[in-house]
Amino acid sequence: MDQKIICLAAEKTADRLQEFLQTLEEDDLANLLQNQAVKGKAAGALLRAIFKGSPCSVEAGALRRLKIYTCCIQLVESGDLHKEVASEIIGLLMLEAHNFPGPLLVELANEFVGAIKEGSLMNGKSLELLPIILTALATKKENLAYGKGELNGEECKKQLINALCSGRWNQQYVIQLTSMFRDVPLTAEEMEFVMEKVLRMFSKLNLQEIPPLVYQLLVLSSKGSRKKVLEGIISFFSELDKQHNEEQSGDELLDLVTVPSGELRHVEGTIILHIVFAIKLDCELGRELLKHLKAGQQGDLSNNICPFSIALLLSVTRIQRFEEQVFDLLKTLIVKSFKDLQLLQGSKFLQNLVPHRSSVSAMILEVVKNSVHSWDHVTQGLVELGFILMDLYGPKKIPDGKTIETSSSLSRMPNQQACKLGANILLETFKIHEIIRQEILEQVLNRVVTRASSPISHFLDLLSNIVMYAPLVLQSCSSKVTETFDYLSFLPLQTVQGLLKAVQPLLKVSMSMRDSLIIVLRKAMFASQLDARKSAVAGFLLLLKNFKVLGSLSSSQCSQSIGVSQVHVDVHSRYNSVANETFCLEIMDSLRRCIGQQADVRLMLYEGFYDVLRRNSQLANSIMQTLLSQLKQFYEPQSDVLPPLKLEACILTQGDQISLQEPLDYLLCCIQHCLAWYKSRVMPLQQEEEEEEEGFYQDLDDMLESITNRMIKSELEDFELDKSADFSQSTGVGIKNSICAFLVMGVCEVLIEYNFSISNFSKNKFEEVLSLFMCYKKLSDILNEKAGKGKTKAANKTNDSFLSLKFVSDLLTALFRDSTQSHEESLSVLRSSNEFMRYAVSVALQKVQQLKETGHVSGPDGQNPEKIFQNLCDITRVLLWRYTSIPTSVEESGKKEKGKSISLLCLEGLQKIFSAVQQFYQPRIHQFLGALDVTDKEGEEVEVSVNERAAFQIRQFQRSLLNLLSSQEEDFNSKEALLLVTVLSNLSKLLEPSSPQFVQMLSWTSKICKEYSREDASFCKGLMNLLFSLHVLYKSPVILLRDLSQDIHGHLGDIDQDVEVEKTNHFAMVNLRTAAPTVCLLVLSQAEKVLEEVDWLITRLKGQVSQEIVSEEASSQATLPNHPIEKAIIMQLGTLLTFFHELVQTALPSGSCVDTLLKDLCKMYTILTALVRYYLQVCQSSGGIPKNMEKLVKLSGSHLTPLCYSFISYVQNKKSKSLTYTGEKKEKSAAVATAMARVLRETKPIPNLIFAIEQYEKFLIHLSKKSKVNLMQHMKLSTSRDFKIKGNILDMVLREDEEEDEEGTASQHEEENKEPAKKKRKNK
Repeated sequence: MDQKIICLAAEKTADRLQEFLQTLEEDDLANLLQNQAVKGKAAGALLRAIFKGSPCSVEAGALRRLKIYTCCIQLVESGDLHKEVASEIIGLLMLEAHNFPGPLLVELANEFVGAIKEGSLMNGKSLELLPIILTALATKKENLAYGKGELNGEECKKQLINALCSGRWNQQYVIQLTSMFRDVPLTAEEMEFVMEKVLRMFSKLNLQEIPPLVYQLLVLSSKGSRKKVLEGIISFFSELDKQHNEEQSGDELLDLVTVPSGELRHVEGTIILHIVFAIKLDCELGRELLKHLKAGQQGDLSNNICPFSIALLLSVTRIQRFEEQVFDLLKTLIVKSFKDLQLLQGSKFLQNLVPHRSSVSAMILEVVKNSVHSWDHVTQGLVELGFILMDLYGPKKIPDGKTIETSSSLSRMPNQQACKLGANILLETFKIHEIIRQEILEQVLNRVVTRASSPISHFLDLLSNIVMYAPLVLQSCSSKVTETFDYLSFLPLQTVQGLLKAVQPLLKVSMSMRDSLIIVLRKAMFASQLDARKSAVAGFLLLLKNFKVLGSLSSSQCSQSIGVSQVHVDVHSRYNSVANETFCLEIMDSLRRCIGQQADVRLMLYEGFYDVLRRNSQLANSIMQTLLSQLKQFYEPQSDVLPPLKLEACILTQGDQISLQEPLDYLLCCIQHCLAWYKSRVMPLQQEEEEEEEGFYQDLDDMLESITNRMIKSELEDFELDKSADFSQSTGVGIKNSICAFLVMGVCEVLIEYNFSISNFSKNKFEEVLSLFMCYKKLSDILNEKAGKGKTKAANKTNDSFLSLKFVSDLLTALFRDSTQSHEESLSVLRSSNEFMRYAVSVALQKVQQLKETGHVSGPDGQNPEKIFQNLCDITRVLLWRYTSIPTSVEESGKKEKGKSISLLCLEGLQKIFSAVQQFYQPRIHQFLGALDVTDKEGEEVEVSVNERAAFQIRQFQRSLLNLLSSQEEDFNSKEALLLVTVLSNLSKLLEPSSPQFVQMLSWTSKICKEYSREDASFCKGLMNLLFSLHVLYKSPVILLRDLSQDIHGHLGDIDQDVEVEKTNHFAMVNLRTAAPTVCLLVLSQAEKVLEEVDWLITRLKGQVSQEIVSEEASSQATLPNHPIEKAIIMQLGTLLTFFHELVQTALPSGSCVDTLLKDLCKMYTILTALVRYYLQVCQSSGGIPKNMEKLVKLSGSHLTPLCYSFISYVQNKKSKSLTYTGEKKEKSAAVATAMARVLRETKPIPNLIFAIEQYEKFLIHLSKKSKVNLMQHMKLSTSRDFKIKGNILDMVLREDEEEDEEGTASQHEEENKEPAKKKRKNK
């Protein structure tokens, strides 16, 4: 039969074929076709013949075709056919599909939809036909019966797609169905249907099936809905990551359901690659991605900024046209995230409203962690981002040359954190990816070398961490490090020290690197630049410290841990400690040559030798010999010659230039410390060994003893430094005398420490100490007196004290806390001198100040944080005891001495120490406070929280402040009060804001402000600042501001002099003296902060609304979750309105108060406008505006706007009065000009304010129209711009002017004789 059909088909006309086919049963035809196809015979030819004999123009033919189509589709799906046969059949069906009449196309399509919904498709091969059917259907213009109604082809297609997308899809066909839609012409609306359906299917698929589906989606997105696709993919993986993290941190039992971490990351990596590839081909997709993520940063970050989207962004940076935009977006995101965090931390009001946001920095570090799963496309972006952050937000250089690195002032916090994040990204990436290590190291070293002039401590820290992490791995990069060494002599000293300290573990591993460094250092030693020589000394000292000689003591007290814990091999096996010894002695030889160089180079040596000795005790002989021979050059050996030191030899005169040649004080200081250490650590161990070596220790001791005795006998005249000596800096003699004086003072200090440390509490020694101090004091007084007459008041402040921090701590403990009976008599010698005790405390102060400014102190162990911390604890304990047990009032009533009392100095020291400990030892605060608690017994192991310890200290200082305030006004010591407030502020930062101790502190401060009145502006400012800083962490300070503004209004009076203002006495601290600039400026700056918070909240709300408006369904409920935030914003603004209402009526003095008030009013109106604009945005969906918003607008119209205009008039009248006043004086035309300039400057904010008010009113009109509520009924439209010339007043003013002019000319004639003299004086 099949042959017959094919033969008939070969005829020219199809009539016979048609007749034959009509005679056959449809089932027979279907069976025939099926048999042929299964056998793999010429099914294609048979099919063509059947189609030829079944023209669509005849109804029977069309129906036959339909039957054949259905039969073929089932055949193809059955899976019984060969691939080629199936493809041929599908191909023929595709070719013929467009001939079908519309109704049959609908029927065919419905069959497909039904099969897909029921899941009866076997292999989905026939799905290739569906796009052709739908496309053919779309071209039919006539109406077709569909369902119960009639629709044209296009609408039918839409309904079919709708039906298809609303049914169930079998998960195995999702990818095929998605790729099928590529070939269907879709409208935007249909595209939405399809996209939503496919994205909903994500969660039902296996993880491995998602990448091919995403690929199909991206291809499909070229037709539209790009944003939808990106949004869907990002939010799906964001959710998946969240679940994954929760499961990982949750129960172990969940392991059964979890996706393995590696698999998830690999899938994410593949998808990111797909998206980046799609963006390369379709830039529009890239733009949509950036737009989508930019929108996300306005509202709540967690919606679309997640580790996945950040990794995606970083991969996109490989596309050149998007690189800059992406990095800009990431920078903005990071800094914004840190700023938001800072804002939230500083305000309880915001913390209550906004849940804690996920931090972008944590997400980025998670991306680094995830990138281990072969995300090579992300790592390059990560490295670039790390360097961009470090370059942009690293410490900056400020004009006076210091760098602001340690300052943790709040404004710098986000930038510092961003820089730190950059360093963390680079360090973590370095740890994970070997392939990129070399590049990171090179980039860091390049920056260290090329940016010598700007601060690079952050890069040195990073380098140090990298080297510490893997010194052995870095051996492969040694050439780069060696290359860097060549630049050492051109780099600043600080950079050289930092660099060598960072790469020092490498020197222990790589001998070649060490050798090349030594060559470079030797060259540098004889360079012409002083800095290069200093660098050489620094380098050699570092090497000596870190290369142990056999037999050296264990350096458990090392100042820097060497950090080669990762070097598991015995580094010195090949290059043993004997070789180390030769190496070290060779370096010592080199250093001896340096002793003949400039004072700066010698000074570095003397400062470094002590550390070397402590770390490498075998070098003691060599070092001590060197120091001894150096001292002998300046020492007078005959015991009766005064003075004992040749000061002349220490000074170098070259023509007119006089400079210090030998820092003798530093030399002695070095000898004294080395000797003390040697005696306590080395000599006890050497008693059994040979004695002859100890000769020169005895020599040194004898020399120091002799110098002490003769220094005490020497008069100032012996040094030629009596009162009549010249100390001016302009003459050679003066400079020489100053240098000598400083040397003598330094030597005295060194000897004080030496004699105290060897005294063993002997009375004679203490008398010697006091005599030495008297010599120091006389010189110091002379220098101060001379400096006081000259201009350089701070001449003697520049020299740091030579006493070591450890000694200061021991000395203070002995002076104030030592109650041992046997020490009593000898200590009374020192205690009898108030001057000496004051000196001891002031040196402690100087040391702490140095620590705050530079992060370390001068003297031995000054770079060792651990030792400094211990000494600080001891010093604080003593100062605290001294201050609390002998209050200032008691001490001062006894003796009236010039200078600060000891108690006051102790308090100042405490204040400095508390802030220094918070700056440098934040993690160890608990230990610090524990050390202060003298009542603690060692045996008791009771854990006391930081909160309780801090509260205990706070109570002591509160008592002191109360005692001060209860004294008479004339006895009030404002310096002490201010210091106490600063100490309380420092300590209150340690309290947990949710703790009862914090609440107690707040109510105490509030009570003090309410009950005590002092006319001291700086004290008032300190106390008010403390009150506000506590209050904002408890709740919003708006009520406080309102009360204070009423007080200010009451004290300063009203702008209308006829109005009597009722005095409200909320806070006694506000009085006539403090109200004007002090409190007024403080409350305005606080109001500004509140306005900033409100502004932040409004921006956040706007961001959320713009995200939600996209989907209409969401926006109908969008306003509900925002309700508490909106309410809070309106409450804040309402209270601030009453605050400004008071201040605007206050007769403020001209100047900063008026300026700031005008600027803040301007801000207030800008933020009111922002709120109105927010309601314009929300108005349509929420149906109107809340009642309290209407009240706020009414309040602003009745209580603020009219008063603003009268305040502006008040300010302008005041200015014109001051102008006429200066005009009347007619002293100088310059005076009038400066007054005019000041008026212009001060009235500048006025037009801005008027503009802000008018903008506010403009948007209110818009909102009134939109919300159908008349908000303008309470607004009195401004009249400031309307004006009318009043003739009678004008005549009066003109007449006054004429009279003034006549008076002016008369007075000018009188003054004409004096005028030229004045001018001359000005020209001088």
